[in-house]
Amino acid sequence: MASTTRNVTDALLTVSTAIPTQNTNVNGTAIDLGQTSPWPVMDDVEVLVTLPAQASMTNGQTVTATLQDSADNSSFAAISALATIVQTGASSAGPAVTARVSLPSSVRRYLRINIASSATAGVSTAVSATLSLVF
Repeated sequence: MASTTRNVTDALLTVSTAIPTQNTNVNGTAIDLGQTSPWPVMDDVEVLVTLPAQASMTNGQTVTATLQDSADNSSFAAISALATIVQTGASSAGPAVTARVSLPSSVRRYLRINIASSATAGVSTAVSATLSLVF
């Protein structure tokens, strides 16, 4: 069977979250997947997480993005089946990081991104991570 590359995004299903400068943890706005048990509909959807390049990021420091889900848009937890996405500073900058993942069948209705910057990350201001559903 031929593989399918999904490249269509919907602006209403895309969320940007400001990356914190250092030693901070922020939660993005949740995306509503539209139903309590989104599987098998989610089989046709991927999640795209983008951490843009950082012009100023301390060597060895990190920005970590974690996908979380919730049944009630209130109590969120990391989706254990998915790895975190990590951006690491090198040469006083942080390279762009992009990850595309398929959601597990156990994903709950609401999806958001949690972003944590390490103690002295010193990331650029006015830089945002993006979470998008890709069809």
